Amino acid sequence: MSDPIIKVEGLGKKYIISHEGKESYTSLRDVISRNTKKLIKTKEKANSSREEFWALKDLSFEIKRGEAVGIIGKNGAGKSTLLKILSRITEPSKGHIELNGRVASLLEVGTGFHPELTGRENIFLNGAILGMSRIEIKRKFDEIVDFSGVEKFLDTPVKRYSSGMYVRLAFAVAAHLEPEILIVDEVLAVGDAEFQKKCLGKMEDVSKGEGRTVLFVSHQMGTIAQLCQTSILLNAGQIVRKGDTKDIIDMYLNGMQVSNVYQAQQEKVKNKDAYILSQRLINSGGQTVNQITNNDEIILEIGIVINKWMEEMELSISLQNKIKGRIFTVNKKLGEIMSRSEKQKIVQFVIPANIITPNHYSWLNSLHISGHHLIDVLWDECNFSIVDAGTDFARYEGTDYGVVILSDYKFKT
Repeated sequence: MSDPIIKVEGLGKKYIISHEGKESYTSLRDVISRNTKKLIKTKEKANSSREEFWALKDLSFEIKRGEAVGIIGKNGAGKSTLLKILSRITEPSKGHIELNGRVASLLEVGTGFHPELTGRENIFLNGAILGMSRIEIKRKFDEIVDFSGVEKFLDTPVKRYSSGMYVRLAFAVAAHLEPEILIVDEVLAVGDAEFQKKCLGKMEDVSKGEGRTVLFVSHQMGTIAQLCQTSILLNAGQIVRKGDTKDIIDMYLNGMQVSNVYQAQQEKVKNKDAYILSQRLINSGGQTVNQITNNDEIILEIGIVINKWMEEMELSISLQNKIKGRIFTVNKKLGEIMSRSEKQKIVQFVIPANIITPNHYSWLNSLHISGHHLIDVLWDECNFSIVDAGTDFARYEGTDYGVVILSDYKFKT
């Protein structure tokens, strides 16, 4: 087993937060008086308005050479703080880190660039920071410029670049100057879809083809799933779990969820011949969810109560998109899913994995007698989202590319 390229033990980062009361009106005399009092305050009193905040708490993990690792977590979980420490931008408050290789990082627009220098000069500056010789940088120079697409502005000071141009050049430099460890934060979201596609392809080449290590932070779960086999889930500055990316994404999404259950109010349905008693969306593990990944089954669990049996009664299930357009409708005779003797029944309607594209959806379900009358109807209950877990369209996240994942098709020539 090879030695880890990154080893973290007991890592912690502490910040001090000061709390000061605000005054509605402050005169020059008040400012002088207050500052004079501050000078003579005792240390004990001064500390009473300060609070310790641990952004990271006792993190320990190892990453092997050639791994692409996703860092997942809500805003404020500690993702960016961790990357800044690994990039040596800030120092930890406690713990130990071993980095066995050169590190290139892209954490925010313009990281490592000098605004007064041109794009050309910044390429050489970044290379020197990485410990590369001028000859090595020259060997990669044309490849960097071609990838970035900013050749026309290469001799312009980067302070005049747009945020998109900044990112294009910064990523090209970070990825091509052969670091053993490449660290990338959410910054790629600044670029357009075409450039994001190029970046993902390059990171895959860096990790799988060239055997270098990539640490990647993103809120786009499809991108994480496509690029990273392993991920780390952070919450409140602590590691919840490190493991297979699909498992980590499922844990993250389930942790973000609240109960999404419909339960009929008895006073509104007590006089109905039949009604939908309950409804909830569950995953293949039986957990109530309102988000699900595209590679998991979609299971709608429906509770039905029959007070008066009618032979032609049907259960109608319709899936709607976010603008209430109908995706499909399924009608099923109740006699095919429950017997006449049953007064109450829970049934499950299952859509196989990888059928419906990632997006926001809702249900329109009813009990009715076809061509005769509507018995009970539920409008827009159990709304849910399908999250991309690594389809070919993950790089176009946010783009509407239809409602069906068509995996079986032919071209005839």
